[in-house]
Amino acid sequence: MSETPPPVSDQPVLRLSNVESAYGPIKAIRGVSLQVRRGEIATVLGANGAGKTTILKTISGIIDPRKGTVEFKGEDITAQDPAHIVREGLSHVPEGREVFPLLSVRDNLMMGAYTRNDQDAVMRDLETVFGYFPILRERATQDAGLLSGGQQQMLAISRALMASPDLILLDEPSLGLSPKLTKDIFEIVVRINREHGTTILLVEQNANMALNASDFGYVLENGRIVMEDTCAHLREKDDIKEFYLGIKEDSVRGERRWKKKKNWR
Repeated sequence: MSETPPPVSDQPVLRLSNVESAYGPIKAIRGVSLQVRRGEIATVLGANGAGKTTILKTISGIIDPRKGTVEFKGEDITAQDPAHIVREGLSHVPEGREVFPLLSVRDNLMMGAYTRNDQDAVMRDLETVFGYFPILRERATQDAGLLSGGQQQMLAISRALMASPDLILLDEPSLGLSPKLTKDIFEIVVRINREHGTTILLVEQNANMALNASDFGYVLENGRIVMEDTCAHLREKDDIKEFYLGIKEDSVRGERRWKKKKNWR
């Protein structure tokens, strides 16, 4: 992991162009085009079944797209073997954590570094993830299956970091977690990005947390991107407020009237 994070660049580290993926006859994503700039956190918002997880699985090679291209660091990785994509510097934290339950916490972390030969750097990165999540150091010899859901999420993120990735795909990190644990996880995700410059593409149903943590956002509905903008701008859009942040239209109109009245003074 880099010690000095580079600034956010206009150069995309990831680009999807007109990607379509399906499960049998059912199209899950339809003509999706998006990009993630190096050094930023981008988020994809959408309801259950919108196709968010399918986007991440298509990027990481778990699902082969029927149309379109996926480029990572300028290389076409469309339908490449997932092991090749990991070696190129892309890590995927799947929905539901999927840790190795019968392996110890430490062995799970070392599994994340299986593509690396720089053992001194691996040990430094192990100390870094223990710094982010001290509970993992305390439970290092415990079987991962005995961890709580929140601790397993910490482990899954840390395992991805152990690959020293340029880009992390993070699928529903708040799933099944308490509000406090969700807040803690998102704070660490932002720290990882800000301190190490790791680019992150985040898929999340908790729109409020995702928009606050991210730089740029895409809104996915029925497999299609229907809106994209900076997260600062998305938070101000009425549709986002009503359908994703739980602010009713009456409240939105009232807020606009209040702001207008305030400006008159």
